[in-house]
Amino acid sequence: MNLDVLYLDNHLLVVNKAPGILAQADKTGDLDLFTLAKQFLKEKFGKPGNVFLGLVHRLDRPVSGIMVFARTSKAAGRLSVQFRDNTPHKHYLALVEGTCSGSGTCKDYLLKEDQQVRIVPADHPQARYAELSWRALAHNQGITLLDVSLKTGRPHQIRIQLSHRGFPVLGDMRYGARSEFDGSNIALHCYRLGIEHPTQKKPLTWAAKPPAAWQGKYDNEIARLCNH
Repeated sequence: MNLDVLYLDNHLLVVNKAPGILAQADKTGDLDLFTLAKQFLKEKFGKPGNVFLGLVHRLDRPVSGIMVFARTSKAAGRLSVQFRDNTPHKHYLALVEGTCSGSGTCKDYLLKEDQQVRIVPADHPQARYAELSWRALAHNQGITLLDVSLKTGRPHQIRIQLSHRGFPVLGDMRYGARSEFDGSNIALHCYRLGIEHPTQKKPLTWAAKPPAAWQGKYDNEIARLCNH
C-alpha cells in the first residue's frame, strides 16, 4: 500500500490517511498507518535498524484524512502539547443522514466505555468536555454535506455529537446511521489541518481531498473547500 505523503521535512511527516486503515497497530494485527510510515522513512532514507516516529494524534479506522507524525523526539513533545491544548486547526467534511441547514455549535460531555462513546451529564466523574462547530454546505435527497471545525479532540467526538442531534454520519452504523457509505467505512474526512511547526514556529496548513468513494457527492462544494 502506497503512502499518500503531503509533506516531509526533518521533523514532520504528513500523510493523507486512507479509510479503513488503522492509525496504529491493535490486537487485530491488521495493517496500520504508523507501521507503513516507518517503513516508508526506512526505505526512503536507507536507514538501518529502527526508525523513530512519534504518534501525536489519531483518526478512527473508518475515517480518512490528514495525519501528522513527528520524526524527532523534540517534535513529538511539542506537537503532543499542541494537540493536548487543542491549538491545531482541524476541519472535517461529513456526509450526514438528514436534511440540515445553517450552522451551529455542539457542546457536550462525553464518556468512552468499551469502544463506545456516549453523552453524559456534565457532573459525571469521567466526563470530558467536547466542542465542535458545523456549517451546512448543501443537501440533497436526505443527505447533507457539513463542514465541521473541531475545537476539542475526543474519541468519536464528531460521530456521537452529530448523531445525538439526529444527523448520524453516513455509514456509521455504530452511532445510528441507517445507510452504508462504501461498504465498510464512514463519510468523515479530515480535509484541512493546521499546526505550528515544532521547531520553526511558523504556521503550516495542509489540505487533502476525500477518497474516491466521495466522488459524485457534492464535488463542486468539496473542490471549493479543499482548494481554498
